[in-house]
Amino acid sequence: MPSGAPSGENCLVDMDSKAGDLFSAEDAHPTGTGGAGILARLWLPKGLSASMAKEWVNKRRLSIRPWATFVDQRKFSKPRNFGALCQRVVKNVDTFNSNYTFIFLGLILYCIVSSPMLLIALAVFAGAFYIIHLKSLESKLVVMGKELNVPHQMGLAGAISLPVFWLAGAGAAVFWVLGATLFVIGSHAAFRELEASDLDELLMEPV
Repeated sequence: MPSGAPSGENCLVDMDSKAGDLFSAEDAHPTGTGGAGILARLWLPKGLSASMAKEWVNKRRLSIRPWATFVDQRKFSKPRNFGALCQRVVKNVDTFNSNYTFIFLGLILYCIVSSPMLLIALAVFAGAFYIIHLKSLESKLVVMGKELNVPHQMGLAGAISLPVFWLAGAGAAVFWVLGATLFVIGSHAAFRELEASDLDELLMEPV
């Protein structure tokens, strides 16, 4: 019996095109209309888009070094002197910058997930900013004769949610993330031996 459902080779789907549709944000609107992808239904402020976030993540993923190489214990040793340590830090930060970026993002995610109050504070901030921006789309928000743009709206949302962030201990969380990031990245960059290409480059540099 014939049916409208495709069969056989007609069932093949271009996964790349579908992935593109997922991040499509063209003609996105707060009401959810416009755009074909799922993320198009998630309204984003002017100047921000899902395609920009996707492009940034893709660039980082393309430049990331293999994690097996990143954590290879055979490549770690104590630097000979302070000069060698500085050379390692500079070169390794340049070589593994994408790996370090994902480590930083991972620490932020861990900090947020492990703190329910911080999750609530972020939800309050996001909700306040969303409501303020929707109001600005309906009618211009003017304070002291100046129209509130997106950064100003984010600042206002931050001021509204500041008490919740204070109760959640956001300041301590920020210092923890920065401290953990500096410790992990600094230790790796200082004790990770340079790649052969980096050593050749250093030898070729004029004295």
